[in-house]
Parts: sequence; structure tokens; C-alpha cells
Amino acid sequence: MSLKGNRPNVLAIVVPCYNESEIIETTIAALSEKLNELIAVGLASDSSFICFVDDGSSDETWGLIEKHADSGERVRGVKLAGNVGHQKALLSGLEYSAEKSDLVLTIDADLQDDLNVLEKMLEKYQAGAEIIFGVRNDRSTDSWLKKGTASLYYRLMEFFGVNTLKDHADFRLMAAKAVRALMSFPERNMYIRGVCVSMGFPCSIVYYGRQARIGGETKYTLSKMLSLGWDGITSFSVFPLRLISLLGVLFFLGALMVSLRIVYAHLFLDTTIPGWSSIVLPIFMLGGIQLLSLGVIGEYVAKIYMETKRRPRYLIDKIVGE
Repeated sequence: MSLKGNRPNVLAIVVPCYNESEIIETTIAALSEKLNELIAVGLASDSSFICFVDDGSSDETWGLIEKHADSGERVRGVKLAGNVGHQKALLSGLEYSAEKSDLVLTIDADLQDDLNVLEKMLEKYQAGAEIIFGVRNDRSTDSWLKKGTASLYYRLMEFFGVNTLKDHADFRLMAAKAVRALMSFPERNMYIRGVCVSMGFPCSIVYYGRQARIGGETKYTLSKMLSLGWDGITSFSVFPLRLISLLGVLFFLGALMVSLRIVYAHLFLDTTIPGWSSIVLPIFMLGGIQLLSLGVIGEYVAKIYMETKRRPRYLIDKIVGE
């Protein structure tokens, strides 16, 4: 038996859900089976549990969670008052579980993350790691669009100087101490993947192959992925603001070169239309860079606006299974 201290650790498995009625019972069965295996070999305490967070689902997801929680299984449910998004739902589950467990595993309901590496994660924890990241080294089950956009996403993160871990999503094992530290960050729009990498606790990595989705359709659409990526950039990097200065220099140099070309054409080629260049060039050059700059600055101002309101990240409607 491998454990810290003189007793098995209480393990909480946090699963955010949004309209997952097609697969939720399969997910509950698979996670319960795995948790019981860990308990049987002494890698997890008998008090361990699975916490499903319903992120304002409009189907039967919450009803199914409630049914299994009421049946005496190791299932607990947290129902949020509305749809707040995957990352905030994940935070609510982490906050709920932090004071009730020693370890918290986060995983998506589609079970594309491999449960068979959980023992390796626990071994890494016993070896001293406080955060163990699940990193995908095989994405053969993903579509070419999914793999292409993911590759572009990580390249952009690297380009903008965002501290992130390539091919790591939200499959990670965290000690309760690390979870409590994460919850001390007050941001309204927290980029969890970046914060976990940057906190400074001893970390380790476990590699696994991406599994096929067990059913239903992904709720992480392209627009949501782009929104998450932009949150990561604006939460961790001021490079876009500095890019405005760089663009200003480039546009100025470009306008200067075009102006020299127009002067040359006017003096030696006689092919210019009088008055056209002096009006159109400044409009396009200055107007374009101003609109771009205002857009980038506006995004950061919007972030400041959201943070200063200090509204709660989520509201809990109901908790079952305790």
C-alpha cells in the first residue's frame, strides 16, 4: 500500500457536466468502478467520492446525477444556478472538494482522458508531486480540425509568452493544499491551466493516449475554444498591448515606403491621380491601426471591468449526496 501518512487518502473526482444526459450514467459507472478498485487496493480511502457539477444543463443531466446520489453510491452533485461555463464549473467543484478530501482529480464527463493512468498519478503524488498533469501524447482519435486548432492554440500561447503545458487540458491530480492555493486567486475569469502551471508547487507529468468519446457530442465548440484561448492570453500576457506599438511602427514604415513610391511615380512616371494618394493612404493606414489598437485595448478594459465588479464566479443552487 502506497500512501502519505498512516491512512489512505480521501480522493475526490470532480466532473463538470453540461447537457451530458446521453453519457452521464456510463460515466458514473466507469468512475465508480475505478474508484472502488483504488479503494480495494488501499490507494484511496473509503470516504472518497465523485463530485458531478451540473453547469445549468437543460436536459436530464441533473436528474440522473440526483438519482445516483440519492441511491447511496459514492456520487455527490453540485447544481449551479445557471450556465457559467466549463472553467467556472470546474472551480466550483474544486472549491467544494478541497475541504473534504486530500486529493482532487479533475476529468471531463466524456472520459476521453485515460482512467488507467490514475495509479501512475497517485505514484507521482507519493513521490512528492503536489500537482500531476495528464498530458496527451496520442491524439489519433481527434479530428484533423481538432488537432489543427489545438496545435495552433498552443503555438499562440507560446508566442504570446503564456505559461502553459502543451497538450494538457483539465485532466490533473492536485493535492488539497494546491487546490486551496488555487482558490485563493481572486480572478473572475481564471485561466486554470495557466495558473496551475505557474503556482510553483512540485509538479509531475503522466502521459496518456486520448480516448474516443463514449457518446454524445462535445460541448467545447470552436467558439468556446477560441474564447478560452483569448482568456489565457489576456490573463497571462500583456504582449498584445505591446504589439500595438510594434504595429504602429510597421504601419508607419509601410506608409513611408508607399509614400516614396507615390512620389517617385509622380515625378518620373506621371501615373498618379492628383489628390488620391494624400487622402486614401492616411485614411487606410491610420484608420486600420487605430481600430485594431482600440479593439485590443477594449478587451483588456473589459477584463478590468469584469474584475472590479467583484461578482461571484458562480452560485450554487443545490448540493446532493452528502
